[in-house]
Amino acid sequence: MADKNQIPDVLADRYASAAMAAIWSPEGKVKAERRFWVAVLEAQRALGIEVPDGVVEAYKLVIDQVDLESIRERERITRHDVKARIEEFCALAGHEHIHKGMTSRDLTENIEQLQVRDSLRLVRDKLVAVVCALGPQADTHAELVMVGRSHNVPAQATTLGKRFANYGEEALAVLGRIDDLLGRYQLRGLKGPVGTQQDQIDLFLGEADKAAELEDWVATSLGFADTLASVGQVYPRSLDYDVVTALVQASSAPANLARTIRLMAGHGLISEGFQAGQVGSSAMPGKRNARTSERICGLSAVVQGYADMVAGLVGDQWNEGDVSCSVVRRVALPGAFFAIDGQLEGALTVLGELEVFTAEIESELTQHLPTLLSTVYLTTAVTAGAGREKAHQVISEHLTAFNAKLQVASGNNRAAMAAVALDDFISDLSSDGRLSLGPEAIIRIASNRLRLAGAAADQARAFAARAQELAAQYPDTAHYQPESIL
Repeated sequence: MADKNQIPDVLADRYASAAMAAIWSPEGKVKAERRFWVAVLEAQRALGIEVPDGVVEAYKLVIDQVDLESIRERERITRHDVKARIEEFCALAGHEHIHKGMTSRDLTENIEQLQVRDSLRLVRDKLVAVVCALGPQADTHAELVMVGRSHNVPAQATTLGKRFANYGEEALAVLGRIDDLLGRYQLRGLKGPVGTQQDQIDLFLGEADKAAELEDWVATSLGFADTLASVGQVYPRSLDYDVVTALVQASSAPANLARTIRLMAGHGLISEGFQAGQVGSSAMPGKRNARTSERICGLSAVVQGYADMVAGLVGDQWNEGDVSCSVVRRVALPGAFFAIDGQLEGALTVLGELEVFTAEIESELTQHLPTLLSTVYLTTAVTAGAGREKAHQVISEHLTAFNAKLQVASGNNRAAMAAVALDDFISDLSSDGRLSLGPEAIIRIASNRLRLAGAAADQARAFAARAQELAAQYPDTAHYQPESIL
């Protein structure tokens, strides 16, 4: 069956970037395996294993000659994927010298770990780009005071810059985890069928030191600083869980950002952008839904689903190993990376095309200002000597009156009514002697809106400064531009 008739991998085809898809592509994997076989063969030759002249060179010449259908035909006969790829490579080279002293897992485990390592690096780079894209947003909107919500209802004032900083801070935390994971990620190495390296030792006529040297040589050629000292046929699947749960954590910041954008877009405060020719709905010509943000949130659930799959492999290895985990890992490892890659691509697209509607943010702030003022008035009254519960009751009475006035307003009248009701609220509160606050203090507090947001502006700028430092640390990836998304 030709490739064009096969059902595509939706995650790889629709959501992942070309760079991430290439790491896990069937053709890319075959080439990586062939380079691995050649590296092992060259190391074996250098350590004394006899390899005729021209053999290594013959293999190198055909590394890129990948015929997936031919390999599939061989697998239909052998019912063994690795054996099929060995036969294909040897047939192309005209020699049978690769895979000496190796079992299938010596190939597949190390190549999969190479794919995981390279994918983690790509995720790290795009997380850096997300943090660096959030930095300017936090700085630009550091003093744009807006309604802060807890439980999705107005609570206290914050700034839009502070809101962006929140998600940037979360991304920085997982960036540290991924850097740590990359620093300690160990290769399985050449361990043989049960982890004893017996076949390599036999190949070197009992010289265990040379088998160990071969393993170190190969690990270095793949860019790994260390190998696992003692494993069975497979490396512990808890390591895969460590990787995929790191991706779950990495998915949280873009998902939280996207969910907030969706909520704000519903109130007309922000838009993820709408490009020329874009269509929001096939039925409603004027619709502008936050479609990329919705995608980001959906992909977060996909990453979490793969973590659940990989969790089922933890603590499920039989003796020195088995292959029951193969089907799960073949789906879950690339799938989790495709999903997080799609999230990060989407987040960068949204941050690059974002539109902020300051007038609408100001209007919403005015409508909810008494609620946002209430905790400041409460604390100030208590400081001035009022009883806390009494002050709480007095402020609640005036808030109830304010909300009652707003309830009768609708449509275009609501904004105008909110301004009038706000003036009445401040006036009524100023004349209420039960608070131990004079009119001057009440008016002064209401007039300084940035003061209501506490340290929000400073926090936003502090994050923006950290983002600038990160950009200086990673100049090649800080300004990565996402691919054009479907």
